[in-house]
This record gives sequence, C-alpha cells and structure tokens, in this order.
Amino acid sequence: MEEAGYRLVPFQQGADVYVINTCSVTDHADKKCRKVVRQAKKFRPDARVAIVGCYAQLKPKEIAEIDGVDLVLGAAEKFNLPQHLNNLTDTTETSVIAGPIDVVKDFLPAYSFQDRTRTFLKVQDGCDYQCAFCTIPLARGKSRSGTIEQVRRQAEDAAANGVKEIVLTGVNIGDFGRREGVLPEDRETFLQLIQTLDELKGIERFRISSIEPNLLSDDIIRFVAGSKRFVPHFHIPLQSGSDKILKAMGRRYKKDLYAHRIQLIRDLMPDAGIGVDVITGFPGESHADFLETYHFLQELDVSYLHVFTYSERPDTRAIKMADPVPGAVRQERTTQLISLSEKKKRAFYQKYSGTMRKVLLEAETDGIWMTGFTDNYIRVRTAFDPLLVNELAWCGLDELLPDTQFECQTPVPVSDESLILNNVSKSV
Repeated sequence: MEEAGYRLVPFQQGADVYVINTCSVTDHADKKCRKVVRQAKKFRPDARVAIVGCYAQLKPKEIAEIDGVDLVLGAAEKFNLPQHLNNLTDTTETSVIAGPIDVVKDFLPAYSFQDRTRTFLKVQDGCDYQCAFCTIPLARGKSRSGTIEQVRRQAEDAAANGVKEIVLTGVNIGDFGRREGVLPEDRETFLQLIQTLDELKGIERFRISSIEPNLLSDDIIRFVAGSKRFVPHFHIPLQSGSDKILKAMGRRYKKDLYAHRIQLIRDLMPDAGIGVDVITGFPGESHADFLETYHFLQELDVSYLHVFTYSERPDTRAIKMADPVPGAVRQERTTQLISLSEKKKRAFYQKYSGTMRKVLLEAETDGIWMTGFTDNYIRVRTAFDPLLVNELAWCGLDELLPDTQFECQTPVPVSDESLILNNVSKSV
C-alpha cells in the first residue's frame, strides 16, 4: 500500500480507505464486521471500505450486503488490494472478488511492523487437517510455506528495523516445508527452520506460536531447551482431555501423547510457560467427558488456558453431529475452565515472586506504565521510561498485582547487568 502511495493513519482520524481484516474462528464475525464498518463510516462517510480475511473468503456475498462496503477480497486477491482499489468506480455496487479456495497455492511471506518490539513473522499458511469444528481449511487453503532462506531474509530485515523479538506464526506452523512441486522427501522441516534462525544475529528472542502437539516433536523440544535464542514458552492446542472427543473432533493425537509433551518440556525447561487451547461443549461431550477434560487439565503442569465455547459453523462436519450440548451447559463448562485457568496462571506467576528475570520492555504505554514479558511469558509492568523502550532489562518480580502481572520497581538494562549479578536469583 505504501508503494502505491498510501500511508497509515489512525482509525479515528478519518481515512480515505479502511481495510477490515475479518476472522472466521471467533463468534459473530458478521456482527463484528458490521460494527467496524459503521465506526469507519462515522469517522469518514465517503471513505472506501474493503473487507478481507477468512470471513471474506467464506461469505463474500453476505459481506457485500453490509451497507457501506465497497470491496470484498478473497484469500487469493487480498494481496492485490492497491490494484483493486484503483479499479473501483463511483458505482454503488459492491465489488466482490473471491474465487474458490483450492486455487490459492502461493505463499507470501510477511511480518508485522508497528510501534512495538515484537513482530509476528508468518512462516506458513493454510492447513491440510480436517478437524470437525474448523473452517480454516475452507478459508485459507492448503498448507504451504516458503523456504528457510526466505524466512531468514525476512527475519534479518526485521532485525535491521530494530525488532528484538520475533514470534513465528502460521495456521499450522509445525507443518512448515510444504511447497508446490516439492516431494515429501525433499521438504525442509520446522526443526531445520528454527535451527537456522537460532544462529541469526540481531534478534534477541524467537518465540514459537501455537503448534500442534503431534508436530511438536521431542527433537524440537530438546532443541529449544538448548537454544541460544528460542525462549521457553509454548502454546499447544489440546481441545479436549477425552480421547473419545478428540477422535470425534478429528484430532491427530491422544491425551497420553499430549501429557508426554508437557512432561518433556517440564523435565528440560522447568521454568517454561505453557499455554493450552481447549473447547467446551463439542457435540457429544457428556458431563463425564467434560470432567475427564477438567481433571486432566487440573493435573497437567501448564501455565494458562485459552478456553473456547464450541459454536456451530456452516460446512463443518461437527454441525451435523448428534447430541448437541445445550448452550447454557457449554457456557457453564467454559466458566469452570476459565476459573481453573486463572488459578493455574496465578500459581505459575507466584513461583517467580521475588526473583529477577529479563524482560523485553515494549513501546506501548499509557504514559504512566510500560509493560513487557519475560522469556517464559510472565507479564511485567514498570514506570514508563522512554530510554527503556525496546530494551531488555533485568526486572525484579516484586509485587504480584490482582490482575495477574508483576510490578517491577527498578529495572536494570541488561547492558548494566554487572550492577546486579551478585543479586540475581539462582532460579533465573
């Protein structure tokens, strides 16, 4: 967009073009889309509004009926946004360009670059899994990725722009290596990718985003445990602690494999932060199945949960399954798991009370506080200091606040760590 002559402006300022990126994973995508369109038109009534993203691929005609939308682009066309904007006329008819998802085969590497210290680097897109509850393969296409060399160049570019931490993202990142025309035996692997990135100078930290438990191999875990730059933090979808429900969901593992992965992480990286995705109220989930999930998670040594309430999605296998769970029961189970997550997160944080850890302090601030995360994903706040923005600093985890973050009184930049080495806890 910048190459085409556009520049980024604040949402409230009133833009010439609003580009709204939509999701199909969370509930009420249509309602949220309508709300943002209305907000955009409030700030600039004559603005062009373009809708992209998963929902735009799945329901383009539905989006086109939203008052105020000028352009709807599917997965294959969203990267041609400037061209499509230039082709818009003054006609009131919405332009919809969204073809079948099976024609989407190209991988376009990208990373986010905003006023922040962390960037999200896309290393993979699409998914070949067919989980019964998920519309992502319909919205994003087949699994595909670029080359290790392409990712390395993107990471070097981010480093040159001052980024200190890179989060590797994708739809199914453990499936990295699939490319059009490349035979399975010739594919690069996710392990090879992170081994290459670990040697990259200029980036202080790499963080792996959500990765499937069957693809998070023991070799990957062992590598992260001994790496220079990959932090001890994992986010591993579980979805259910019942093998019966996992099978119905079409997941590619059983809970014993999941428990093994968690135990290996704990054995090699006792301080690791571990997040878990879990879905409540999947069709056929009995009270006993839910209790099995609850107790499995209760005993599992993990740090926090992301809890999703199952919702029916068109064109998925799950929507046709028998024994749907009543909505009120789904919500009750979600509430119970959220409560369990809060207890686990607070217990995880409390283990580090009174210790010191390195924190990457970020640019976001309310003018009073600035925040950052430790390597194992503990949130810390300290008084805003412009000299500490985008800096690694030793922070004493002094006071655990009610909103589950630590307050650090006197952060010390890593460059001055000789001042505090004698006081650093052995647990660091």
